[in-house]
Amino acid sequence: MESIYADRLPEMQGVLEDLSAQVEALRTQMREKNGLDPVEHCLARIKSEESMREKCRRDNLPETTHSALAVIHDAIGLRVVCAFLNDVYEIAERLRTLPGYTVVNEKDYIRAAKPNGYRSYHMILQSENGLFAEIQLRTISMDTWAALEHHLKYKKSVDGNTALLVAELKRCAEELASTDVSMQTLKDMIFDGRNTQ
Repeated sequence: MESIYADRLPEMQGVLEDLSAQVEALRTQMREKNGLDPVEHCLARIKSEESMREKCRRDNLPETTHSALAVIHDAIGLRVVCAFLNDVYEIAERLRTLPGYTVVNEKDYIRAAKPNGYRSYHMILQSENGLFAEIQLRTISMDTWAALEHHLKYKKSVDGNTALLVAELKRCAEELASTDVSMQTLKDMIFDGRNTQ
């Protein structure tokens, strides 16, 4: 079977490596400016052939290169996990000005969480050669919640109490969001010399 990415895989790998290097450069600049590393870790991947074909089927799209690279925008993906909330927004701001890329879409699921409690900041960037990449920016808490939610929801068959499961997941997400705000406040107090008393 021919690759769903046709002959564009080397270009895709080039965009992935370039974006990873750009994020690493931003990380270094912010560390030098603020004295703290804003990124806990960064994951980068090209969606597997199987996953892309499955996504095409799920979205009722033909399993073609056009669907994979022009209609679906997450064949190339980076997840940047930040220590603090403000780091997420500062990195997003800097990504908007990356040379060679145009931001074509942004969704702030931090300020407007999904109904199940999911929080993250999503950006779709388009490279000069027309390839799209999705960048997800999250805090450690958001990333932990998303990983656990994935295990609970997708790895087990849920019998009966679906509503209770959804409610509990949302409650946990809200608790973690509150923790993110508290941790940002503590960081601001320590590094900005603020005293809230």
